[in-house]
Amino acid sequence: MVFRKLPGVSASGMGLRLSQKFVFLLFLSGLVTLCFGALFFLPDSVRLKRIFLSKTETQPVTVGSGSENDAREHLKRLKNQGGMTPAKGETSTKLKSLSRKPPVSYEATEERLAGGKAQEDLTLPRSKTESASAKATSSDHGASSDTLSYNKFKGCLLKPPLGRDNGKPSDPKTNERREKVKEMMKFAWDNYKRYAWGKNELRPLTRNGHIGNMFGGLRGASIIDSLDTLYIMGLMEEYNDAKDWVQTSLDLNSNGEASLFEVNIRYVGGLLSAYYLTGEELYKSKVMELGEKLLPAFNTPTGIPRGVINLGSGTSWSWGWASAGSSILAEFGTLHLEFVHLSELSRNPIYTEKVMNIRKLLNKIEKPHGLYPNFLSPVSGNWVQHHVSIGGLGDSFYEYLIKSYLMSDKTDGDAKTMYYGALEAIEANLVQKSPGGLTYMAEWRGGILDHKMGHLACFSGGMIGIGADDGAPEKRQHYLDLAAEITHTCHESYTRSATKLGPEAFRFDGGGEATATRLSDRYYILRPEVIESYMYMWRLTHDPKYREWGWEAVEALEQHCRVESGFSGIRDVYTMTASHDNMQQSFFLSETLKYLYLLFSDDDLLPLEDWVFNTEAHPLPIIRKSCLQDDATQDKTVSE
Repeated sequence: MVFRKLPGVSASGMGLRLSQKFVFLLFLSGLVTLCFGALFFLPDSVRLKRIFLSKTETQPVTVGSGSENDAREHLKRLKNQGGMTPAKGETSTKLKSLSRKPPVSYEATEERLAGGKAQEDLTLPRSKTESASAKATSSDHGASSDTLSYNKFKGCLLKPPLGRDNGKPSDPKTNERREKVKEMMKFAWDNYKRYAWGKNELRPLTRNGHIGNMFGGLRGASIIDSLDTLYIMGLMEEYNDAKDWVQTSLDLNSNGEASLFEVNIRYVGGLLSAYYLTGEELYKSKVMELGEKLLPAFNTPTGIPRGVINLGSGTSWSWGWASAGSSILAEFGTLHLEFVHLSELSRNPIYTEKVMNIRKLLNKIEKPHGLYPNFLSPVSGNWVQHHVSIGGLGDSFYEYLIKSYLMSDKTDGDAKTMYYGALEAIEANLVQKSPGGLTYMAEWRGGILDHKMGHLACFSGGMIGIGADDGAPEKRQHYLDLAAEITHTCHESYTRSATKLGPEAFRFDGGGEATATRLSDRYYILRPEVIESYMYMWRLTHDPKYREWGWEAVEALEQHCRVESGFSGIRDVYTMTASHDNMQQSFFLSETLKYLYLLFSDDDLLPLEDWVFNTEAHPLPIIRKSCLQDDATQDKTVSE
């Protein structure tokens, strides 16, 4: 390159005076600054940036990596890939294994405070305030992107989500029963709205709201849990009230102690299902904002998340009552479905990476007799106790293995292998037959069997049923028979009580079978698990007994749990003199009534060919990667 000579400067550049050297160097430094600045500020310089950024800035997220880095990487990926970052103005204002699955009594667990001292203080960066024009641009872009995402998933469904006639059965008697369940939902909802609007749950006897300790300052659990139930039942006025509350009053900027598990299955699951059923962008915007707030819980040496998180500060810790600061199998094992969908919607793999990391660790460590104990250290990655249960503390881990396989359009071979391996170990070590011929699942305590089965374990009839087709072909009928036997046992726990509602736990020792022998196990808190298995077994076999059993439950709920201002759990299922616990659980609206409604509907309402239900009964669509990729290619061609 030829440069124009400066006056008094030789071509060789020799003999420059000091001032001339200074001017020349200043010119060169300015030129270099201009060139490098262009790399970072020109619109299409992303790839060039990666060349010049240091390795520490571009390395992928690894096991146990800091959540602050995760959040930055998340926001950077969204920006680079054209995704949305929630604007500041958009954020207005059992544990299923423990808060939902209390090991002692409902009252003792309901107000339990999460213990343990905060061990980390990681704060997710908050999005900066945008200018009005930037907000408008972001909103327009987001609407287009969201519509495409929704249409992609909708276009990959094999059948309409709500069926040909909203799942209305042709049989008048069955339809009458379905309408009764719909009336129960409206009654429960109307009283919640009248007396507890915006609170987490209704106290129907005292006619006020309950907030509780599980959601870290989040409100409206019953609203989020009810969105999809109201929608599929066609209660559109009620649904629109719920949607308006989400838009105007769901404040995700809470600063309290939240159960990672409960927030995930109820709030994340509820918002995801509402988005996939309706295409309303506000649900996607809210769920992506909430998903980011859960990432700091994974900031542990192993990547196994802690059970409690402060959604405001990002601080996380283990439950104070958990052995040696351990994490709970049913909690860290019940994230996969929702987190995979968070990655799909955000086009950010970090959520999938987090849950796949859990899989890798579980595959690596030794399992006693092939079983998965309930307590695992998030620091060492080792089991803390050898207590195994298909009920509380363990249950939904197994459920999510088979459902992860189904949700992946049967491409997730790792989930399939883990599920059938676990089921084989469960059959070999836990499945028992009582002297009276009832099949049940005992609990395992370091090799010693406890002949007890919890109400929570009654979901396993449906779980084994939906997995029957995908195991070894010669075992298909065996699995269907096992599913039917377990569901029958759980039905017996209902029929052997005075109220025809099942106890929290029932035993098979001391001469009794399928009955609660301890006072602390005699309560019923509107749980769905038995009815859940009825629904699955009906769809798999169409044996009319499952609908009859479901109707028995409806009649029992009406007689013993319906009070003047809602539905309440009862303290003793073995006495006809009801003592109510004064709590209408949010999962009663999300699960119990939804499963009953589906039981009395045609199979084309949320068909199992297209949907899986998370452990809170929120439907999530099966991810058909080949279909989504084809649609993505078409979308790109159209946009070009």
